[in-house]
Amino acid sequence: MRQLLEHNDLVRKNLLTLVGLGLCFYFSYHLLQGERSYFRLLSLEQNILDMKTKNDKLKTDHAALETRVSMLRSGSIDKDLLEERARIVLGFRNQGEKDIMVGK
Repeated sequence: MRQLLEHNDLVRKNLLTLVGLGLCFYFSYHLLQGERSYFRLLSLEQNILDMKTKNDKLKTDHAALETRVSMLRSGSIDKDLLEERARIVLGFRNQGEKDIMVGK
């Protein structure tokens, strides 16, 4: 009985320390795991960098397409580009040209 009382007294004296340690473990665990963790933050930052890279590439592609479209507008028609588009759309080709079919 005396040991039980000493044990209860020990727990009572160190209760604040035990609660503090429990809270430290709790917050440390959630710092490293879960939806709002440090590793999730790093993952999201990497995703942002990847998306910015894709966005820059798409902007570059858009600018190139915009340049090609501007060459087809009336008043500034590039004859070579117009001929190329007409051949593709209408299926025309010069005499002596051959088609090469590549199978997948």
